[in-house]
Amino acid sequence: MIALDEGTSSARTIVYDEDGQALAIESVGVNCNYPHPGWVEQDPEQIWSAQLESARRAIAKAGIASSEIRALGITNQRETTIVWDRHTGQAVAPAIVWQCRRTAEFCRQLAEGYGEFITQKTGLVLDAYFSASKIRWILDNHPGLRERAQNGELLFGTVDSWLVWKLTNGASHVTDFSNASRTMLMNLEAGGWDEELTALFEVPRVMLPCIVNSSGVVAETAPEHLGARIPIAGIAGDQQAALFGQACFREGYSKNTYGTGCFALLHTGQLRPQSKNRLLGTRAANLDRPQYAIEGAVFIAGAAVQWLRDSLGLLATAAESETLAASVPNNGGVYVVPAFVGLGAPHWDSAARGLITGLTRGASRAHLVRATLESIAFQTRELIEAMEADSNQPLAELRVDGGASANQFLMQFQADILGKPIVRPADIETTALGAAYLAGLATGVWSSLSELENLWRAERVFEPRMSEDQREDLWQGWQRAVRQCRATSLV
Repeated sequence: MIALDEGTSSARTIVYDEDGQALAIESVGVNCNYPHPGWVEQDPEQIWSAQLESARRAIAKAGIASSEIRALGITNQRETTIVWDRHTGQAVAPAIVWQCRRTAEFCRQLAEGYGEFITQKTGLVLDAYFSASKIRWILDNHPGLRERAQNGELLFGTVDSWLVWKLTNGASHVTDFSNASRTMLMNLEAGGWDEELTALFEVPRVMLPCIVNSSGVVAETAPEHLGARIPIAGIAGDQQAALFGQACFREGYSKNTYGTGCFALLHTGQLRPQSKNRLLGTRAANLDRPQYAIEGAVFIAGAAVQWLRDSLGLLATAAESETLAASVPNNGGVYVVPAFVGLGAPHWDSAARGLITGLTRGASRAHLVRATLESIAFQTRELIEAMEADSNQPLAELRVDGGASANQFLMQFQADILGKPIVRPADIETTALGAAYLAGLATGVWSSLSELENLWRAERVFEPRMSEDQREDLWQGWQRAVRQCRATSLV
């Protein structure tokens, strides 16, 4: 089994055996460009070349023949929007990344008349985060593209569609329900492209891919790319793939992924979620029937640690943040609100910008690093509290994954500030694992969900050990910092 995991900062490939054990892992970096404040772009061709390179390296590292690979699964950064030429297969504009806020004003204006209408159809809060307004922007701001799109010359896809198109040399233009539900163009319950939404966002229907199940053979790779014809049998957006990789197959199971952003999902089974706290209703990865989840999204999590390292030079490596944060007994009254591209759920404040508060002459590099890690846990608590209110029941535990879940300080602080056990699995790369599971189920590598549940195992449980008074004192400090952060945007 091979899983392609195309994220915001890297394109990874993991080769798995039939026990779900990783045989080889390779990663190639992908650059983000920031041409204007709040704008985030990537080069679609670099996304493709990086993913292809990492896949070839992983296969070679695993020491297997391409013909031995039973199936390929794809998981991807969601909402990122790519438009390409149907005939040449070349992108016609930079990819607009999920974090990009360039369409925030358009969305704000549209929300005045259509916000509730769109939420009812899609389960989503009308925001620049999602793909629909990004597609519209590309067609309206690159000369000639709208006319070409209307003539059927251009295609749209999220990153999964782009990779499938490239891997099959244009033979297949598909996406799965989990990714389609993040475009703001799919009717969440009906599961198809919605004519009223495509008309509202002025997106020609001819551009859109065919929606397929998350698990099922949809195409084969062209042999020149990976050395053989490999069935493409699993597709899911990264957060739904992580939910699947965490064996959260049933109602009531939850997970949080710590990556560039932070994403908490609660499986709601076949029941469409209705959030009263501005969380998102979304499709979970599915086999043959609709599955749903409620989701909270934090835009900046691990990216804040990258900022400390790359922009401020406070860290040599991201891993150094753990030791440095633990070197001081507390945050020294310092709070960091990393609203670099606004605040996500439950605030949905696109105008908010980052803030450091509580600085004194005694504040050190370690305090700033600690406060940045703590901000990830504080934002997660905001999501979990909203999720508990929506589901009307407290979470017993939170399963965690993603790169930053390896940070011992962060995981212990997360348990402390939530007051709940944090369960870390033996394999924290559950996004890729979920894609492999979906592909393996479709091709007979595994026969049932219960078989996959038996493969999942916990590596460590972080129990809360902070006093209630200390927890709430820190929480009130965070809430004050968020109010300060939002004060300018609310004027």
